[in-house]
Amino acid sequence: MASKWKSIALTGITAISLTVAGCSSGGGQTADGLDKELNVFNWTEYIPETVIQKFEQEYGVKVNYSTFSSNEEMLAKLSAGGGIYDLSMASDYIIQPMIHQDMIEPIDKANIPNFKNLNDDFINQEFDPDNKYSVPFMANSQSLGINPDTVGTDIKSYKDLWKPELKGKIVLLDDQRFTIGMVLKSLGYSGNDTDPAHLEEAKKKMLELMPNVKAFDSDSPKTLLINGEVSVALCWGPEIALAQREKPQITTVLPKEGLLFSSDNFVIPKGAKHKKTAEAFINFILQPEVSAEISKSFPYINPNNEARKLIDKAVLDNIAIYPPPEEMKRIEPIKDIGDNIKLFDRIWSEVKSSQ
Repeated sequence: MASKWKSIALTGITAISLTVAGCSSGGGQTADGLDKELNVFNWTEYIPETVIQKFEQEYGVKVNYSTFSSNEEMLAKLSAGGGIYDLSMASDYIIQPMIHQDMIEPIDKANIPNFKNLNDDFINQEFDPDNKYSVPFMANSQSLGINPDTVGTDIKSYKDLWKPELKGKIVLLDDQRFTIGMVLKSLGYSGNDTDPAHLEEAKKKMLELMPNVKAFDSDSPKTLLINGEVSVALCWGPEIALAQREKPQITTVLPKEGLLFSSDNFVIPKGAKHKKTAEAFINFILQPEVSAEISKSFPYINPNNEARKLIDKAVLDNIAIYPPPEEMKRIEPIKDIGDNIKLFDRIWSEVKSSQ
């Protein structure tokens, strides 16, 4: 995620082609029968610019690329977009609500033959049986990145984040489901708990954590960890792995309470003007070499069986990215909680306004 389950290589994309509907490359179609323009909406730090350029060069399609920082931002933009975007990313727990609200189009998998490359563990999920509306892209879990040189205390669990030694030393994900979910798990509850009494307890607990919080950041929480502004990052595991490339001393802590998990999936917004071209883009991304190239830049959990054969063993063995089997057995997926999301919205607003 990348939110979620994300902005280094995409900075270039944003500068070059962030303008979405208003910046047309002209009408007409390519020799392959695709439209000459595609408007993509995605998390930051999720697809490297080189991949976008390869698609443009191979298919003769201009990609207008725009980014978001949370599922909530994505939903708001799509609701108000009026068919601006042809392709978007959505986390698993958001897809059912999008289907029910008629926000996304059925996907023609006949135009996506590379769908066959996907691991069975990531398809035909409860939120979208038969993948009528979504195609898996990447997945991730939430872990703790620690700089042992500056942390000044032992960290083994979410509960340890409340230690007074960590005052002003923590960056949290700017993602209400993952961050409030972490607080709930620190209290011994499910990260998807919707009991009002438990959520009120979580709100009070999170308010107690605020003196330790330097910032909320879902775009690039690793940056604060790398530059030494914080010692602890509650973030997507791949962010920890990327931070380790610059500061090898950064370690991964898989909290005692267990990990939270989500997958991100391509969806086609209702009213998309270039649907077949969006499906061609999905199929391109699912090519093993392309998918592996994405994982090299942004090492999330890759659901593409054929791509995994091309990924370095050191990446596959990094527990920040691919938690060990014993952790996966007790991992907790973020789930759709229906109208109870309003309780999370209220807590999130009240806690963040207290800063």
